[in-house]
Amino acid sequence: MSTGFKYGKHCTNNIYLNIYPIRLLFLSAVLIFLNGTLSADYGEKKWVIVIDAGHGGKDPGALGSVSAEKNITLAIALKTGSYIENNLKNVTVIYTRKTDTFIELKDRPDIANKNNADLFISIHANSTKSKTIHGTETFVMGPAKDQQNLEVAMKENEVILLENDYSTTYEGFDPKSPESYIMFSLMQDIFLEQSTRLASEIQSEYKEKNNRTDRGVKQAGFWVLFMTTMPSVLTEAGFITHPEEEKFLNSKEGQDKIASSIFKACRDYITDIESKSSKFPVKNQNTEPDVENSTHSVLKSGEIVFMVQIVTSSGKIEIKPENFNGLKNVTEISGQDQRKYATGNFSDYNSAVNLRKEIEAIYPDAFVIALKDNKLLPLQQALDQTKEITKRDIK
Repeated sequence: MSTGFKYGKHCTNNIYLNIYPIRLLFLSAVLIFLNGTLSADYGEKKWVIVIDAGHGGKDPGALGSVSAEKNITLAIALKTGSYIENNLKNVTVIYTRKTDTFIELKDRPDIANKNNADLFISIHANSTKSKTIHGTETFVMGPAKDQQNLEVAMKENEVILLENDYSTTYEGFDPKSPESYIMFSLMQDIFLEQSTRLASEIQSEYKEKNNRTDRGVKQAGFWVLFMTTMPSVLTEAGFITHPEEEKFLNSKEGQDKIASSIFKACRDYITDIESKSSKFPVKNQNTEPDVENSTHSVLKSGEIVFMVQIVTSSGKIEIKPENFNGLKNVTEISGQDQRKYATGNFSDYNSAVNLRKEIEAIYPDAFVIALKDNKLLPLQQALDQTKEITKRDIK
């Protein structure tokens, strides 16, 4: 596919030269920021979530038989924000719009970036020529894997055609041209893992709690996600072109359920991130009377231990191999509201990484954690401390 296609005064090469470095500059700044904050205690963290109601004003978005996407997304966005504000005291919610106003596409991620947001959630309603297709899907930034994903991204990006001098503003990016989307295949998103985790939480809530049809977590080239500098998702809450789903999307009950699902996904995501750095006592036969460790491994005092967390549960799980897909050496890490279960016990970080890879097939969401004196330690802090210990040993 040639990169010499012309779009007005610009070509695809100009897109690569002008747009891509801008995002790299953003992400470089983010990496500098993260390097200074990874070891912070998340228990004191104040979260900022930007909620973006898709479309608005002169841009109605997708049209159903009796409704417009812009009104549905605004109602859901306001309900979602209200749920978060009323239930998560450590979160500040910022809206890209709170009324029926037109917001340029480039301004939506700008709002998140300028407010140093921790999460960006763009809410939309899907459409298609078929009136039988229905269900929910949530997107993260990346090259489209198939034609359907590309078509969804092209449809959502077309809003820039309503803006003045859009060709200059977006450096020749043409939302209707497949060639313009080549640029997204070059992008390596440092927030892909976190974005995918949040997207998976949203889809799980839709499916498990509200019995919605799950069309999965997908990747595609959405401009609104491309320019954000934090974990970001775009969720399609349903098809406005499906008669029954359109009724659901417009009903108070339907909007409440969708907003509740997004809120709960945010809550669980935040809880999970904070718990990685929270100082939960580890139940171990050698440190406390109520031992819950299948192999009775010793967590030595003062030493940093790397393990692989495999399960989080609100209830107690009896530690035996059949409850953990045959895994042995499982340790329970208990907190106030949750119990975490981890496997492995290494003084070397790379050994824990190798174990995570070995069990990835049965626990794809497993991740490495660090402990010291039976308490969880921020991973970056643990790595820094082990480096210092190694330097002293060499001397």
